[in-house]
Amino acid sequence: MEVTFILMYFGIIALVVEISTILLKMTGLDKDIARFQAISMLTGTGFTTGESELVARHPLRRKLAAFLILFGAFSLAVIISALSSLLANRSGIPQLGLVMGVLIVILIVTKMKKVQERLTTRLEADMQKVHVMHELPIEDVLFVGKDDMCTEVHVFYDSKLIGECIGDCIEGEADINVLFIKRGDEVIRRNLSEVKVQEGDVLLVYGDRSGIERVFEMELEHMEELEEGEDAEKLLR
Repeated sequence: MEVTFILMYFGIIALVVEISTILLKMTGLDKDIARFQAISMLTGTGFTTGESELVARHPLRRKLAAFLILFGAFSLAVIISALSSLLANRSGIPQLGLVMGVLIVILIVTKMKKVQERLTTRLEADMQKVHVMHELPIEDVLFVGKDDMCTEVHVFYDSKLIGECIGDCIEGEADINVLFIKRGDEVIRRNLSEVKVQEGDVLLVYGDRSGIERVFEMELEHMEELEEGEDAEKLLR
């Protein structure tokens, strides 16, 4: 009986994770990241990665995170109790089956495209009405669309941008904006068009995706290589 109860409860946990993943995905998170963060919050482990900031800095995701953390703590207590004499009572199985059935229905409903579209619209409307600008993720603040891009650009030792002024680098590209330059511990925001690029600089760039990929082609390629672990020593020297 105890084994049946535990298996059923693990089924409930799996359903909660799947539903939470769908809801997090509706707020703009990548599916894999959403699932990992849902599991992290539910188990209380791994929620210290850089990706956790995507949840902590988003008002709607924080609410879902609070539920998952509390549900995870409760689930731990239930699973521990499953090993005790409290679970000798068979009357708990039908109620648990009912809970599982309800969650299965919720999962099926939330996977429907029409429901997802309505919920996404509702969530976006709630974000615009209730939450102040500084609480929103940067993609929402800058109204990043399919043709837009907001990214960091790392300047490596072999970059052609070194020694060039920012204004000269993006000259002719009307739809590219350098928001700031991070140089060591210093963040440069003033008179950026006159600032000369140095090795090790990190530029936060926003604008037209094709324009950014054209101007910073070499830098973006090096960043991809670094992420894949290729020629890391060469790039970082």
